[in-house]
This record gives sequence, structure tokens and C-alpha cells, in this order.
Amino acid sequence: MTRLHAPAILLQKKLDLPKDNDQTMETGKLRRRQKYRTKLQIEATRDVLFEQQGTKSSGPEGVAEEGGAVLPTRKKSKSKGKGKKESEHAEVEEDTVKIEGLSYKRIVPGSIVLGQVSKINDHDISLSLPNNITGYVPITSVSDKITKRIEELAAAEELEDDEDQNSPEDIDLNELFRVGQYLRAYVVSTSDDSSTSTGNKPKRRIELSVRPQQSNNTLTLQNIIPNNMLMASVVSVEDHGLIMDLGLNNPDVRGFMSSKEIGHEVELSKVQEGAVFLCMVTGLSSNGKIVKLSADTQKIANTKKLSHLSEAPTVDAFLPGTAVEVLVTDITPRGVAGKVMGMVDVTADVVHSGAGPSGKDLEKRYKLGSKIRGRIICTFPTADPPKLGISLLEHIMGLAPQKAFMNGEKREPLEVMPLSTIVEEITVHKVESGHGLFVDLGIKGVSGFVHISRIKDGKIETLSETTGPYKLGSVHRGRVIGYNSVDGLYLVSLEPSVLEQPFLQIEDLKIGEVVKGKVEKIVVNAAGVGGILVNLAEGITGLVPESHLADVQLLHPEKKFKEGMSVTTRVLSTDPGKRQIRLTLKKSLVNSEADPFLDYKDIAVGMQSPGTIVNIIPTGAVVQFYGTIRAFLPVAEMSEAYIQDPSQHFRVGQVVNVHVLKVNAEAKKLVVSCKDPSVFGLAQQAALKKLKIGELVSALVTEKSSDDISVEIEGCGLRALIPAGHVSDGSASKTLSTLKKIRVGQTMKDLAVLEKLESKQLVLLTNKPSLIKASKERTFLRSFEDVRENKIVHGFVKNITLTAVFVKFGGGLTGLLPQSKIPSDLVGLPEFGMHKFQPVEVKIISVDKEQEKFVLSMVDIKDGQASQAIVGGSAGNTEKLINPIDDTITSVDDLALGKLTKAKVVSVKETQINVQLADNLQGRIDVSQVFDTWEQIKDRKQPLRVFSPKQIIGVRIMGMHDARNHRFLPITHRVGKSLVFELSAKPSDQDETPQLPLTLDKVKVGSSWIAYINNVADTCLWVNLSPNVRGRIDSLNVSDDVSLLKDLEGNFPVGSAIRVRVTNVDVANNKLDLSARSEQTSKPLTLETLSKGTVVPGKVVKINERQILVRLSDALLGPVNLLDMADDFSQADPQKFSQNDIVRVCVIDIDAPNKRLRLSTRPSRVMNSSLDVQDPEISQLSQIKVNDIVRGFVKNVTDKGLFVNLGKNITAYVRVSDLSDSYIKDWQSQFEVDQLVKGKIIAVDPLLNHIQMSLKSSIMDKDYKAPITFNDLKAGQVVTGKIRKVEDFGVFIVVDNSMNVSGLCHQSEMAEKRVHDVRKLYDEGDAVKAIVLKLDSDKKRINFGMKASYFDDGAAESEEDSDDDEMQGVKIGDDPKDDEDQCEDGGIDLDKVESFDEDEDRHSDHSDIEMEDAEGDNAIPALNTGGFDWNAQVLDQAREASDSDSGDANGDEKPKKKKKRKSEIKIDRTGDLDANGPQSISDFERLLLGQPDSSQLWIAYMAFQIQLSELNKARDVAERAIKTINIREETEKMNVWIALLNLECAYGSEETVEEVFKRACQFNDPQEIHERLTSIYIQSGKHEKADELFQVLVKKFSQSPAVWNNYAHFLMNTLSAPDRARALLPRAIQSLPPHTHLNLTLKFASLEFHSSSGSPERGRTMFEGLLSTFPKRLDIWNQLLNLEIQQADKDIIRGVFERVVKTKGIKPKGAKAWFKRWSDWEEKDGDKKSQEKVRAKAEEWNPYFVETETFATKLNL
Repeated sequence: MTRLHAPAILLQKKLDLPKDNDQTMETGKLRRRQKYRTKLQIEATRDVLFEQQGTKSSGPEGVAEEGGAVLPTRKKSKSKGKGKKESEHAEVEEDTVKIEGLSYKRIVPGSIVLGQVSKINDHDISLSLPNNITGYVPITSVSDKITKRIEELAAAEELEDDEDQNSPEDIDLNELFRVGQYLRAYVVSTSDDSSTSTGNKPKRRIELSVRPQQSNNTLTLQNIIPNNMLMASVVSVEDHGLIMDLGLNNPDVRGFMSSKEIGHEVELSKVQEGAVFLCMVTGLSSNGKIVKLSADTQKIANTKKLSHLSEAPTVDAFLPGTAVEVLVTDITPRGVAGKVMGMVDVTADVVHSGAGPSGKDLEKRYKLGSKIRGRIICTFPTADPPKLGISLLEHIMGLAPQKAFMNGEKREPLEVMPLSTIVEEITVHKVESGHGLFVDLGIKGVSGFVHISRIKDGKIETLSETTGPYKLGSVHRGRVIGYNSVDGLYLVSLEPSVLEQPFLQIEDLKIGEVVKGKVEKIVVNAAGVGGILVNLAEGITGLVPESHLADVQLLHPEKKFKEGMSVTTRVLSTDPGKRQIRLTLKKSLVNSEADPFLDYKDIAVGMQSPGTIVNIIPTGAVVQFYGTIRAFLPVAEMSEAYIQDPSQHFRVGQVVNVHVLKVNAEAKKLVVSCKDPSVFGLAQQAALKKLKIGELVSALVTEKSSDDISVEIEGCGLRALIPAGHVSDGSASKTLSTLKKIRVGQTMKDLAVLEKLESKQLVLLTNKPSLIKASKERTFLRSFEDVRENKIVHGFVKNITLTAVFVKFGGGLTGLLPQSKIPSDLVGLPEFGMHKFQPVEVKIISVDKEQEKFVLSMVDIKDGQASQAIVGGSAGNTEKLINPIDDTITSVDDLALGKLTKAKVVSVKETQINVQLADNLQGRIDVSQVFDTWEQIKDRKQPLRVFSPKQIIGVRIMGMHDARNHRFLPITHRVGKSLVFELSAKPSDQDETPQLPLTLDKVKVGSSWIAYINNVADTCLWVNLSPNVRGRIDSLNVSDDVSLLKDLEGNFPVGSAIRVRVTNVDVANNKLDLSARSEQTSKPLTLETLSKGTVVPGKVVKINERQILVRLSDALLGPVNLLDMADDFSQADPQKFSQNDIVRVCVIDIDAPNKRLRLSTRPSRVMNSSLDVQDPEISQLSQIKVNDIVRGFVKNVTDKGLFVNLGKNITAYVRVSDLSDSYIKDWQSQFEVDQLVKGKIIAVDPLLNHIQMSLKSSIMDKDYKAPITFNDLKAGQVVTGKIRKVEDFGVFIVVDNSMNVSGLCHQSEMAEKRVHDVRKLYDEGDAVKAIVLKLDSDKKRINFGMKASYFDDGAAESEEDSDDDEMQGVKIGDDPKDDEDQCEDGGIDLDKVESFDEDEDRHSDHSDIEMEDAEGDNAIPALNTGGFDWNAQVLDQAREASDSDSGDANGDEKPKKKKKRKSEIKIDRTGDLDANGPQSISDFERLLLGQPDSSQLWIAYMAFQIQLSELNKARDVAERAIKTINIREETEKMNVWIALLNLECAYGSEETVEEVFKRACQFNDPQEIHERLTSIYIQSGKHEKADELFQVLVKKFSQSPAVWNNYAHFLMNTLSAPDRARALLPRAIQSLPPHTHLNLTLKFASLEFHSSSGSPERGRTMFEGLLSTFPKRLDIWNQLLNLEIQQADKDIIRGVFERVVKTKGIKPKGAKAWFKRWSDWEEKDGDKKSQEKVRAKAEEWNPYFVETETFATKLNL
């Protein structure tokens, strides 16, 4: 800040001058100036007069004389006078100080101003400054203490997880400042604030600081003198005052303000550290270290006796807020100028001199040379010479707010005339040309000001006091648009546009008001359109959220709403502090005529209004009205019909019409209903209010259920309910009987009104005679006013606890009946011998009127007879007993609780004994009530076997038995037509001391009991400890002997006894866990308690192909692998186990750090270690020796061989050459993971931990014989073999025990007679005997014969094969030369068969003969090699060819054709089958032998079966494929599963699809199966199914971006539902990890371009959002460019190219590639001009790009 001071030398000289002399000089100078000014005025008047007369003055001397009289020195010396005149004029001009006020131009950083707090916000305060300027003080610029507190708050937020951290209190600026408080502020900065501007010109934001270090920055210790004003902040609050920080460079100087000097507006106890005050210096301590301060404005700013600064060491002492005495040096219509102590110039502008507001003439009010008092309000750092701004206004002088007078009282100006008030008559009382108008608004004490820009809508040129529409005295219509508390002026506008505006500020808006506006902007976010901004007036804009755009959900809001469009909205809420307005465009709200809910106090029950659902919960919904008014809509009030899930019927954002059920204004709670209020009209409401509690009414039964009776009260039509418990006074059986007698349509009379539920519009009635009688006698309690002490009343039991009974009366009144006030004969009974709804008679013994509570008693009601207090209870049953077993009892009343009697056994069941107490009275003895000790039970499986029918036993009465639900009841609960007593036959119960029944709360953890099995489940046993205490024993805890657990039902039948120990008790949930294992073994198993070798029982919980999972306890789970499953590996089969089986396992390994177990079920481990072990456990390499023969399971199959698992971490390697002695074409298909193999160890390397193994039989078997090879065969040799392949021309035979040596037995060599159909004679796999006819060593071919004549034992063979010979059939082709001979001989010479397959000659494993294609008109075409022919034409052609051949062979029907075909020849070619693909089931089976893992072949086989309409066989093929394909061939198996799913989708039902789908998910990757099935559904047109499955996908696999992307594609392209697709993106972003968000958003944006349902504009918006975050990512730019190129809009494409070029920070390499692409595109789609433009931009970007060669060539470098 520029310091306001004179040069030091001059200042020193001025200070040395006597004060009086200084003032005398100033006074003489002012007098000369006044004389000169008077003369000028006279001359000016004379000139005007002469101009008006039109003649020249003839007497200028006279005027001169007159002027000379003013200036007499002119008569003495003309020259001297002239010179003196000129010098005086020059002196006036030099000394004149320009009068100017504070403005935005003159307020600069470093300025210091006096301000008044006008508004306190959350994080800053607003200060009103002079001349209608407003500044803001941020919370960080208050004081150092406050700043430190802010830092502590920030640090506390970082440490908020620390529970011990004491978080500081939040800072509330309302506790530090008050509105109207004066402060001195330092201008920190002035800047344009475009965010708050509504026009083109931005507003200026002035940031201030009230920190003493800045607001006192020019003060030094010598300038701190009495009456000087300074800012001080509170350092600490003491008992007697405040210690203040003055912000001086010397930290030792502090301020102190006594508690008496704080001011009457402030309480010392409420002052916080860090608060700031504008104080006056009242004195200093003797050492000058303590400055005494005062902030009491009544003392320091008393206008009658103003304390002003009387001395100043330097000009730095003059700071805003300080009162000074001013010597008036100049008075103009625009203000007053003067000097303070002759040191510094000061000015008071038109406002603060009072000229404007009061309209008075300053020259009349002040005189030149006079001394006046004012208060400094600002500094002008840029002024030269320095000057200050002062105010002469009374409220500034008194540091008080300006007051307005109304009805003789002083009031706040804005209370008298609030903002936005329209004033009909405004009178102009002063005109400031070029500035504005000072006006009178009719408010005494406060004037108004109209700025020149606010006078009219257009521009106004000039203002005149005498002419024009705005001259003095003119009256206008205006509007108050603001108020400045420092100036004490209303700010007024006369603009018609302002007068027409409905409101000027947010506060003018009324919540619920319907307003019009224009769409200003459409808000777009990642999810799409998030709302629209509506401009309501200048500077006032409201937001319409997306949910309030319309009553229905808009798919394309941007198409309906355009910028500039006029809309009608309704105000939902306003927040002036945050300058926020929420609007709605929902027609149901905008057009609603219902009174809006604005205040809880104004809402009454029954009022109706529409509201918006903002949240849906299972119990209802939250409805938002206007402002902060919210209501709860219970699910029961949503509809007349039953609603289970509100979200299925309602949605967030939906408007519902509701009416109020309940309102609590104090708690701000509101309950509403959607039900039609017309159903319960005014007549019913009046009737409900008229109805009295206890009134007797008649009602018509409309509906009946087991719980209540619905009735309609006659005469008023009110709906009412009679609960089932209020049908009668009697027992449950009597109540049930009475309920059955009531019929729908029946009129019930004399019903008493029990309760009115006005919120539910329901009445409760009672039919209990005791309550009806009390109503008639007027003793029935209706309200709390009826409650009187010592009054005997009738009620009914509402609830029973362990210590008291709650008794209910009319009107919902409930009294407490404590246990101490219940008769002693009832206290010992369960539930005190009472039941719910039981009527009782009680006495009121105490009343608490404040809390409306009262206590009851059943003792001493009537002559001490407590039994009479229970009305309609069990007493009074005098039914006589017939032939009682015990002669001492005669009626049921004699059977009291605990009574000893006798009973006769009727029958003995597994869990109870049925007995008779008399012929008409039954009882039962539960098995748990027979024995006292374990030793008394002789037969543990059948404990009751010792009893027999007709046996008389002693019993004790325990209670009643509820036969309907098998519950134990107290003796007072006598239900049913026939009573069944619960009895005990325990020897201990036969004593005189009765035993109380066992209850769950008496059972403690660790206690031991005898339990009796009640039910046997798969996973547990249910047992009874007593008739009403039931527990559960987990199957693992039933016995220490695991062998017994395999058959729980057999070893632990129902009724058997078992000793148990309590492990857990949950009384609240009525749960009891028990264990029957010994105490040591039943301890919870943990990793710490387990040790290797421990044998424990476990439960099988999961089974797969290679292991079983066994659960040992709730926390322990371990696998049993194939190696640990059996001592004989051939018996290691996981499938022999079943889920939930109990097995004994041995812990063989514990990995505690990784929490893993390894278990074994080997018999040698869990039973007896001496058992024979065929496959011993191998745990160390040292156990393996060379030449050992071992077995193991294949662990892995690779191209180089097998890896065999022999034991824990012991794996052997088998090379391909060591797999077999014979050649295996596809050796990998012969082995699969977990296959059992046997081999011999051929090498062991302990250092490398390597084991090599061989599976060759020649190495393992001593008696091994080498397989037969081609060279071992000789012509004439008889061999055995199996049919490998069957063709129409013969069969191929594989020789047994050979190196896959095979040959052909032609059709003609099969039998002596001709074989017509080879396929009927032989099948693949048939064992045959053949003779070698011919060997071709060159081609490795063998020809076999099977005719009987070839064998020496032909007779035997003919007997065996005679049946077959008779079946031999058709011939494939004829030899053209020897056709007739062939028919006779039944065969052909093999030497004449042509074209053997040369390729097969090279392989010894296939000696099949390939025949040439038979040519002719009916030749069968080959199948496509690409797959199965689905049109079945091949099969039809095959049948036709077969038929024609048969016809030719028989030669009966068409001899001509046969003769004609004689010349044709059909030659067999076996290779055609391989070339054309399989054409029959046999072909498929043959190929599958060689390729069992080929999914393509299996699927073709399935398709073949489907072509034949054999769906079940196709399914069987799929199941075979799944079982056959090697487990490591996951892809092949997956293909078969997909084929099976396709089959079921096409031909199966939904159930079969679901079954296959679930199985597929178990054995494959579930996500892939889900995705494949959705593809199948989409391809088959089942879009709804696909949609449902996609919804499951995004829930189960929400972490996969592909799932969300695929679903979006489906919704966009298939369902054409873009709104649903767009809604996926925010859900996906919430579910996916952050690193996937960018790519997924790009895909969604691209989808908007690609999809026909998408919106490219929306896609561009999404790209813009990403590019604003990643502007340098060229990959994103390239994606956008590719999409725009597809759209083919050249302007947009060029725009993308240009935007990237303008982006800062692009690397040269990327820029070069971008220019290259731009150039290529322009060459293709642009013209020469555009190409030159690209070249120019490239050169501008980097001249190197175009220095040499052509542009495109250079970019390619």
C-alpha cells in the first residue's frame, strides 16, 4: 500500500510551526480565495445579463469598480494589481483538491477502507463499502488464530480414523461477527468475477482482509496515540477482559480491552479467540507495552462528544475509522474538501458530505475556513499528493447503522422497505449530471439513489436539474434493488424492464410458485442429460434435475428441450446461501391446484398434495414435496391391494397424489397415504369423530378369517375389526367354537368400541361379555382421565413378560401389572397362568399423570380372592371324571399344577407314553420325563420298552399338551374338546416337592443332559431335553465312533437316549446346539489344535473328478486327493462318496501359514496301519528306487510325454518313446489327467529331484511277448482279430496282439455263398478268425479270407457260421468282363481290383483298400468335407443307389436295365469314405476311435442324429462326448457343451435348457457359459431370455468390462433401447476398477456412433468429457477421428484435425503422425486449397516437417 505522508523535511517543518500560526495562514488564504470566487461570480452574472439585452455594456468600469470594491488593491497599482490577481488565481488553482469518492477504479490492492458487515456466509463475510461497493473477507483472512484453527481442522480430517484424536470444533463465522459491525479492511485483490455476472460485463470481486497485520500495516508504535482507531484480534479471553493482537512488528506490544469496554452488544463469555474488533486507543501503559482499547461505540463514537484525533506524529496515524477535525478548504455541489492538521488533504464526496442524500446546499451548511468533524473511510494510494476520504454522515460518525423512521420508531431500512419493493411515487430531490439521481422514497431518514444506468432501459445522454423528465421535483415509479448500509442509501431502478420482472433475487421466489423462464443450457454428464438450466430473470437461473424433466422418463431429453425455449416451471426449493434454485417441469406438479406443502405447521391431517418419490425402501417410500418437506409413505398405504415389493410398482421420480394421515410439526415428521380418500369421505370422518370409546354398536359381518372378523358398523358405514381374541371371554377352544358359529352377513349386536385408529380409518370392537358389561356400567376405561387410584376396572391381557403383565383397556390405554401384584398361586405358573386376550379384573394402585402411566394389582380385589380376578380362565371346570385311576380326584378341577396322581398306560410310543387319568381324561408322558439318570435307562435305543399297556404308574401334573402343534402349555391353557395333560413319571418328581418344567433359559453352556432323539435329518439329529426344550446335534458331533455316523437313522433311531453336552444357547432365537462326543474330542478343531496323524471325522461337502473336500469343523476344510483316497489306487474313485457322508480322515499335512490341510482316507491311515497296502504312500524321493514298479495318476499330458503323480510333490516323467511297445497313432488321446497308470522306474536323480518312468510292458512283464508285425505273417497263416471297419465291399480286420497290423477281407472272401449286405453280417468290434490269403510286402497290404473252406476245421466253423452265411447279401459293383462268373462264384479276384490307395500303403497301421469311384447315372455324390450335409439329400441318394443295386443283383423286375448295365463297372474305393466324411453311425464310431477328443467330430455326430430326428440319441452322444473327451481339453469340452445348449434351445424345453446350463456352469467357466447362452438366445430370437440372462451376468460378473459392453451392444442394436444401455455406464463405473473406466467409456461413446439407436451428438459429448481430462491422448483423438470419418461430415472432421494441432503439449512424433493422417485424408476427400492449408499448418507447427522434399514424403520420415 502507498503510505499517505508528506515528505519528511516538509513534515518536520510543519510540525515545528506553532499550531495557531498555521491556522492563521490557512484562514487568510481561504479569505482571499472566497473574495476571488465572489468576483468571478459577479462578472459571470454581468456577462449573462448583457447577452440577454443584446447590447454591449457601456459601463464596464462600473462593474470593474464593483469588482474593485471586492479587490481594492487594483486602485493602487494597475500593474501590481494585475500581477497580484494573476498570482492569486494561480494559487487557487494550485491548492484546489479534486473531490472524488471511492469507486472500482480507485480502489486498488493496498487500499484501506472502512466497511460494515452486511452478510455472514459459511466461508466468508460480505462488507458494505462506501459508494455502493461490496467486498468479501474470506475465513482465512480474519486473524492468525482463526487460520491456525482452520489448519487444525484440516489436520483432524486427515487423522479422523484415530479414535483418540480430539477433533477441534468447527468455525462458525456467525459467532465471530455480527451484521452491522464496523471493520477496517485491507484490499488484497480486485479481479473480474465472471462466474457471478449475468451480462457481458463481468463484476468486480474485491477480496479484503481484516487481519491486524494488514489493516494496521502503516502503524508504528509512535503512531499509537489516544483516540486513534485500530484493528485488533483476540489472543485470549480472560476473566476481566481480552488480550488483543495489534499486528505490529513489535510482538511485545499487546492490547488489552476491559470487559466494560467491549460494548453492550457483545458478551464476554461468547467472545472467541481470533475474533476481531475495530477499537479506539484510550491510553498506554507506563512502559508503552500495553495499549488500552475500547470497542464500545457509545463511548468512542458519541456524536455529541466525539473523540477525535487531536495530534499525529506522522500522517501514518490517519487510517480509516479514525475521527478527525477537518479545516474546510473547498465547498462544491459535489462535496467538501479540507485539510487535517495541515498535513493531509481529505475529501467528502457528494454522498458522504450529505449533499446527495439530504439534498441540502453544502455552502449553507458549511463555511470555508470552518472546522468540522468527520471520520476517515478510505485511502487513495494512487493519489498524488496523498489524500483521504472522509464521511460527514451521522451514522458513520457514530459507527452505528442507519435507521429509518416509521410511525415515530427507528427501524432497520430493509424492514421498512424490503428489497424488490415497487414504490409508486419517487421524487427527485437532487440531480448529479453524469452520475445519477438522489430521490426521496417517502421514508424518513433514508434516501435513495438511482444510478444513471438504472434510469431507463436505453442509454440516457444527459441529466438536468431544470429540464427533462428527470428534473428536480419530478415523480417516477421505481423499484428498490439494493441497500448500502455504509452510504445509508436505497439503490433504486426506474427501468421498466426491472419493474416488469417478477423478482430480482432468489429471496423473491416463493417455493411452490409457478414461474416462466427460458432454457439456458442443457446439462450433460457421463450418464447423459443430467438436467437443464432455466433462466427465470436477469441473474437468476434454476436447475431442473433429470428426474423432474417430465412425468415420464424421457429417452431423448435433448430433443424436447432446446436452448432459448420458453417453459413453465414450478419452484421446488431455494437456497439463497448457495444461490441454488430447484425447479420442476412435471405437468402433474406444475398444473396442480392443490395447496403446496411448505411448512409442517400448516399441514393438517386429510390435506392432499402431489409429491415426488425420492427413495424406495422395503417398508415404503420417501415422498418429497416443496422445500425441505418430506413424508413417509408406508407400503400398506401405497395401494388398496397388497404390495410386497414397492420397487416393483413405484419408481424414483414418480409423482404420487397423497393425503396426510399423520403430522408431527415439532419432530418434522409426516405420514401420507396413496389410498383413495373418497372411500373414507367426510360423512365417515364425522362419524368416526362422533364415535366414542366404550359405545355399544351393532355391526354387519362382511368377512371372516381365522385371525379376525371384518364388520361394518350400522348407521355410519364405518369399517371395523373384531380380533379373534375378542370374540368371547372363554378359553381358546371356546373362542374357536364361537368364531365358527359366526357367519358372513350376520348382524352382531351389543359390540363395544375398543379403540379408534384414525390414521388407518379403522375401529376395533370387542365381543367380550366382561368388557361389554363394564361398558354398560361405565366402569370401562376410555381415556386417561378415567384412570383413578383404587378403582377396580376390567381389561384384557396385552402381553406377558418374565416380570410383569401388561393389561390393555379402551382407547389404547395400557397398565402395568407387576409380578409382585400377581397372586402367589399364579406366580409359579408358566406365564403366570394367563394368556393373551384373557380378560382380567384389576385394581389401579398408582397413577403417574405426567407420563400417563399407571400400575395395577390383582391382590385384595374382592375379599382376598385372587382367583376371581381371572375372568373366563381355567377355573370353574367341574366336569366329573369317569372311573378315575386315582380315587382321590373326582373332577378336572382337582388336577392342579404339581399334583401327584396315578395313570394307566394306554400305549407306548417311541417318544411318549399315552396314559389315562380317567376314562374321559387323557394324558401323555414325554420320554424326557421318565428317567432321572443315565443308569436308569436299560435299553438306550428303546428307553420306553420297560413300560407296557394297562400298567399303573405314578405321575405328576406338569401342564397341558397342545396336540395341534405339539407344544407344551401351562395348565391354564386348556384347549380342544378333550383335555390332554402333560405328565411326568420321573422318580424325582414323585416327591412332595414339585419340580418346575425345564426351560431354555435354564440351560447353560457346558452342562450335560440326557437327550432323546425326536427326528433324524440328513445333517443333524433333533433331540428333546424336556417337552418344551429342543436342541440340535450336528452329524459330526453325534458320536466319537465315526462308523456309527454312516447310518444315523439305524444307529440312532427316534426315541433313543443319548448323553449330550451343551455347546451353544441362543434364548432370543430359541436355538440350542449340543454335542454327544467326549469332552476332549468335541473341542473346536483349529489349525493349532490339529497335529499330523490325527484321525478325526469329517463331512464330505464337495466332490469333483480328482478329489473330495471334507469339512472338519466350521473353520476347517481340507481335500482328499486321489493318492490319499485308498491303499489300492484302482479303488480311488471320488464318485463312491456322496455329499454329506461322514468319513474318518487322517491329517497328513498341515500348512499353517497358508491355512491348508491335506487329508487321507486310506484304511491303513484311519483304521489299522498293519493292513495290506498295494500302493504305498510316497512322500520322499528316497523311497523311489530304480526298477521299482509303481502306480500313479497322470498329472499332466504334454507334447513331450506324461507327468505322473506318485506322491506328495513326487512326480515322474514318462517320455513318448516309453509309453508303449506298440505304435500309437494319437498317443495323447489314450491318456488323460487323473488316469491310473503303472510303470517301472528307470532313472532317479536325487540332486535334480527327477524321476524317469516307463510304461512299456516289455520292461515290466517278464513273460512279455512282442506284438505281431507284418513280417511275422505268412500266407496261409490263421489269425484272430477284430473288425475295425465295415464297408459295403468288405471289412477291415486288425490282427490281435499285433502292431496294429490290419488288412481287408473282401466281400467275396467272406463266405462260400454271396454276401448281399456286409453290414447285416458284421459290426465294428466283432471278433473274427481269418486266414492270410496274400501279402504285398511292397505296399504292406494283407488280404484275408474267412470262407469256411479255408480252414482245416471247416466243419466246426461251418456250424458256428452257418447262420451268418445265410444272411450274406448285396454286391457293390460288377466286373465288366466277368459279371456272369461273379454271379456264379459269389466273388471276384482281388488281383483285378484297381486303384489301391497309395497313401495308405506307406502306413502299417491302416491296410484299407481304396476303390475307384463307380461312375454311372446313379452314382452317390461325396459329402462335403467341411461338415455334415443338413439337407439329407445324400441319404436319399444313398437309398436310391442301394435300391438300384439290389434290383440289378436280383435281376427279376427290370432285366433290360440289368442287361444294359452289364457293360458298366463300379469299382470299390475305400478311401472315398475318408475323403467324403462319415455317412453312417458306423463311420462316426470308427472315426471317434481314432479321434476321441475331437469336438468337431462329436458335434457332427450330434447333427447327424438330429437329421434323423433322434434327439435323445443326439443328447446321448453329447453326454458321451463330455465323459470321453480328455479333461485337459477344456476347449473341446466347452464346444460340446455349447452344442448341447444349442440343441436344447432349439428342440428342448425351458427346464432342459436350465438343467444343461447349470451343469455347464459347474464344469466350465461360468462367465463364458453365460455369454455363450446369451448369444444362443439372441441368434434364436429369444431376446427376453437374453435380456434376463444379461441382467444376471452384470450382477455376477460385474468386474468384467466385456460383460457391460456386450450388454450395451445388445440393448442398443438388438432391443433398440438406448436409454437402458446408457444407464449401464454409471453402474459399470461404480462396479469396475478405476483403470478400466476410460476404455469402457470410449466403447460406450463409440456405440453411440455405430448403433442405429445411438446419438452421435451424445457420443461427441462423451468424447469431449474425456478429452477435457486427457487432452494430449492422441489415441482418444484417433478414435474420435475414425468415428467422425465414418459419419462423413467434412467440417467436423477438419475441426477434429485442427483442434489437435492447437492442443499444447503434443510431442513432435505424435504431431507428425497426425499431420500425415490429415494430409492423406485431404488428398482423398479434400481439394488443393485444403491440402495447402494442411501444409501451412504443419510448417507453422514445425518448419522441419516441410523443409525438403514433398510434405507427405517428409512426414513419412
